Amino acid sequence: MLLTTLNSIGHTNGALAAIPSVPVKKSPHGMVSRNYQKEDTVIRFGNTQIGGGSFSVIAGPCSIESVEQLLETAHAVKSSGATILRGGAFKPRTSPYSFQGLGEYGLQLLSLARESTGLPVVTEVMDAVDIPLVEQYADILQVGARNSQNFSLLKKIGLSRKPVILKRGLMTTVEEFLNSAEYILASGNTDVILCERGIRTFETSTRNTLDLSAVCVLKERTHLPIIVDPSHAVGLRRFVKPLTRAAMAVGADGVMVEVHCSPETALCDGDQSLTPEDFSHLMKDLGIMSAFMSKLS
Repeated sequence: MLLTTLNSIGHTNGALAAIPSVPVKKSPHGMVSRNYQKEDTVIRFGNTQIGGGSFSVIAGPCSIESVEQLLETAHAVKSSGATILRGGAFKPRTSPYSFQGLGEYGLQLLSLARESTGLPVVTEVMDAVDIPLVEQYADILQVGARNSQNFSLLKKIGLSRKPVILKRGLMTTVEEFLNSAEYILASGNTDVILCERGIRTFETSTRNTLDLSAVCVLKERTHLPIIVDPSHAVGLRRFVKPLTRAAMAVGADGVMVEVHCSPETALCDGDQSLTPEDFSHLMKDLGIMSAFMSKLS
């Protein structure tokens, strides 16, 4: 009876014809798959690229706190060899009473840091309504772990022409992670960078559990570049450097590392932020590793 009624409505006013069709996959495993595209995707913006054999280092503070803090940190990471500057203007925090970021003023400071250092900048988008605003200031948009399965946001950000860093969710499987990326690609944006940032397990010694095996699995299954965020994975400064080196060793296309000019006074994640001096030592280590690994290939 219900079907008859619906058919009757559809024939009389065309309501059923207005129902959107379901998009058909272009490959049995989607656009993210190696079956769809064999060669690695290389994402280029300005004079910078992610993928294609280079190891990109994204560095900067978790949160943008002030013009002095951001510029001091930005110049420090630039002088040590970072290729992209990160900084949060909108911060998703577990507690509603924690520092939530400076909003558009933070974006303006990030743009100022880009002008001052020449580094392209990346920052997180938390809400679909903020996409046009963030696009005005950022070179790369970031979808955080908490929004990795916010499919409405993923569809909207897929309409952007800016590259996107998509972080793996706290309890997201590799298959679910790839499907989240598929939402963005299916909406038209093919410049997607995957980011392994640790998953939630029973282990409590570190903030999360960094799943470096996911880098190997993803390299096999997708052509998209893959970076690692050891800072959020481990949550402890002393472990960030060895895990960054490990990320390079397993074949990641880069890392995202938190650096703060004064971690002890940071308003967000100071315990996991490297000092500029720590970061300088890390970059020297990566240079040595890169030279050694090039001889092995």
